[in-house]
Amino acid sequence: MPQPFDRAAEDLGNSVHLEHVNVQVPDQRLATLFYVAGLGLTRDPYLMVSDTNMWVNVGRSQFHLPSGKAQVLRGHTGIVIAGREALLDRLASVAGKLDGTTFAFSEHNDHVEAICPWGNRIRCYEPDAARFGRITLGIPYVEFEVPPGTVKGICAFYPQIMGIPAEYKNGDGALARVKMAKDQFLQFRETDRPLPEYDGHHVQMYITNFSGPYRVLSERGLVSQEDNQYQYRFRDIVDPADGRHLFTVEHEVRSATHPMYLRPLINRNPAQSNRTYADGHDQWLWAMGPDQFDGR
Repeated sequence: MPQPFDRAAEDLGNSVHLEHVNVQVPDQRLATLFYVAGLGLTRDPYLMVSDTNMWVNVGRSQFHLPSGKAQVLRGHTGIVIAGREALLDRLASVAGKLDGTTFAFSEHNDHVEAICPWGNRIRCYEPDAARFGRITLGIPYVEFEVPPGTVKGICAFYPQIMGIPAEYKNGDGALARVKMAKDQFLQFRETDRPLPEYDGHHVQMYITNFSGPYRVLSERGLVSQEDNQYQYRFRDIVDPADGRHLFTVEHEVRSATHPMYLRPLINRNPAQSNRTYADGHDQWLWAMGPDQFDGR
């Protein structure tokens, strides 16, 4: 008898990669201390290398940090990064230089939460193939806090408007889990807490059916910006049944033909130093090796 494979488990839908989270920062030096020295991530050496913007690599994804009035994501970003004790040591090492900002970090059962100098929350997890896929460094999800009564409409918006699968869950609050790529998700969790006004931060995705969602978004007046041949944006998530506004966060939508689609990113090994340098260990291997393969 043939093995009963679950073929639907490998369906992706229209989105194939969640590439970056973009928040403005008022001070590039403090951003470097937090994201590079503290978290142990890597500044992109090829693009945005002046003092007005900084792209920070996280496996195959990035944080984009242009200069400007501070923006704070209404929720948090989850990253996978191996080496909990080393992470805690790095964060402690920058605490003095970030004194007087909102910087903080704390340990929890399954993650370390680090808060940037302006309030963005990053949850840092150890690699776990069953939970996050076979990565040792990356952004598996971005989670937004949304008003009560919006999650079911959000679950309908992404499949019907964008062609992207979404799953409704009701555990620790109602949750919409939107499949951005293999082992990458946008999550929307309902909360009773008052939410701040939207300040312009955004996330970026690559999709394969580029024109189909564009037509539907345009018909509903939801395209907010025309960037170029390969890219457009929308901000408002609405209930496709009645057009009711549900949540606002800018989506930078790129085609899979975009010149920068899955360009190689350099990830340094933050354990390297001039005092303990080991030849051949400069680069972080962001994916698990073949000795860690378990069939997933």
